[in-house]
Amino acid sequence: MTKSPMTLFLRVFLPFAFVYFLSYIVRGVNAVIFPFLERDIGLTAADLGLLTSAFFLFFAACQPLLGVALDRYGPRRLQTALMAAAAAGAILFALSTSLPELILARGLIGLGFAGGLMAAMKAITLWYPRERWGLITGFHMMAGGAGSMAATVPVEWSLSVLSWQGLFFWIAGCAVFAAAWLFVAVPERPPATPPGTLRGQFRITGIILVDSYYWRIQPLLCIQQLAFIGCITLWIGPWLRDAGGVSDIGERANIQLYATAASTVGFAASGLIADALRKRGVPDLLSANLVTLMFILVTGWLAFLPHTAPTFAWILFGFLGAYPIQYFPLVIAAFPQHYSGRVSTGVNLLVFTTVFAGQWAMGKVVGLWPATASGYAADGYSWAFGALFILQLAALAWLVMSPGRPMYRALAAEGSTR
Repeated sequence: MTKSPMTLFLRVFLPFAFVYFLSYIVRGVNAVIFPFLERDIGLTAADLGLLTSAFFLFFAACQPLLGVALDRYGPRRLQTALMAAAAAGAILFALSTSLPELILARGLIGLGFAGGLMAAMKAITLWYPRERWGLITGFHMMAGGAGSMAATVPVEWSLSVLSWQGLFFWIAGCAVFAAAWLFVAVPERPPATPPGTLRGQFRITGIILVDSYYWRIQPLLCIQQLAFIGCITLWIGPWLRDAGGVSDIGERANIQLYATAASTVGFAASGLIADALRKRGVPDLLSANLVTLMFILVTGWLAFLPHTAPTFAWILFGFLGAYPIQYFPLVIAAFPQHYSGRVSTGVNLLVFTTVFAGQWAMGKVVGLWPATASGYAADGYSWAFGALFILQLAALAWLVMSPGRPMYRALAAEGSTR
C-alpha cells in the first residue's frame, strides 16, 4: 500500500516528530530549572546527575521488551500507550517534594518517551524506502533539536509566569494530546512476515546483541551520545555558570538556545550531508567517523580551554554532536528489515544505560571538589569533560580498527526457526 509523500508527512512523520519534540523538552528541562530544584528540594550536583539520568535508566531498561513489542504490535499502538505513562510521570513530577519522588516520576517519564526515536524509526522503515531512512531519520531528529531549543529560553520565560510544577502539568497535557494524535492519525501496516513466538523474538534480540558489527559501532555511539545528551540535557547549564563564568540565568538560557539551535540544524543537515557525500562516493561510515572526530576535539576544547570562545564552542558542540545519529540507520540497515525494532532498541539499550551511568558519574566527578560560592569548582568539569574526550578517542580507534560484519547467516537461520 503506497501513500503520497504529503500523506506520509502528515500521518506518519508529524505525530512521531511531535512526540520526539516533547521528549527533548523533558530531557533538557533540568538544565534550566536546576537552580529551583536546588532551592526547593535541596539537590546537590550528584543528586542532579542522578535525577536527570533516571530518565535514561528507565528508558534503557525497557528497550529489549520495546523492540519485541514494536516488531510485534507496531509503532502506533505502542507509542500511544507509552504517552499515557509519560503524562502520569509529568503529573507525579509536579507533585513531588523529595528526591526519591522526583526520581520515580522522571523514571516514569523516561518509560513514556522510551519509544520516541525507536517507534519513529520503526515507522520510517515501514513506510519509507531504504535509501531515504538516513534522510528521514535526520529530519526526525530535527524535531528533537527543536525540543531542545524549547527547553532553553522558552522554558526560562515560562518560569516567569509559571512555577516549575505548573510547567510539568502543561507537559502532561501535551503528552495526552500526543497520545490522541497518534491513535487517530497513524495508519497501521501489518508485518511482512509472521511475528512468531515471543521466545523466538527475544532470541533474535540476543543474536543482535552479540553481533560483531553491532559491537564495532556501539562503544563509540554510547560514549558520544553520553557526551552529547548528557551535556545538552544537563551539564551545559552548570558548566556555563561555574566554568564559563556566566552567572545570569537568562544569558545561560540564551547560550543553551544557540547550542540546541545548532543541534537542530545539525540533525536536519546530517541526512542531507550523508546523502550528498554518498552520491560522491564517500561511505556513510567514513563521513560519520570524520564528523565524530571533530566533535571529540570540541569536547576537548570545553575540557581544557573553557575560557576560549565558550559560546562558539557550545554551538559547534551542538551542531557536530547531532551528526553521529547517522550510525543508527547504518546498524539497522545491516540486518533484515523485519528485525528493525529489535535492532534499534538493542542499540538504544546500551546507549541509554551508558547515558544513565555516565551522567550520574559526571555529577560525582564534579562534586569531588569543594563547592564555590556560586556553585561547583571549575576543575571538576575539566576532569569530567576530559574523561569524555579520552573515552571517545579510544572508542573511535576501536571502530576504525575492528573488522566486524553482520551475522546474516545466523539471523537467517534463527529467523527460520522463530
